[in-house]
Amino acid sequence: MFLKDRNSGDLVEVLDTGALFDPCKVQLVGRFHAGEEMQDPETFSKASLMFPSDEALPRCWLDPNYKAG
Repeated sequence: MFLKDRNSGDLVEVLDTGALFDPCKVQLVGRFHAGEEMQDPETFSKASLMFPSDEALPRCWLDPNYKAG
């Protein structure tokens, strides 16, 4: 799955979709998908990612108390 980094606008290949969907985890492992070389995996804050269409990630992926409010 690919998301977009808010700061650079580059695509990020999500390597740990379990962490993406888990609202209790604030970070995930992925790698930038830019340039000709395969980039090394790194940790990304879920708050700094969005869909390539510039839509925000669903609240249920970010907030463990999403049902409360």
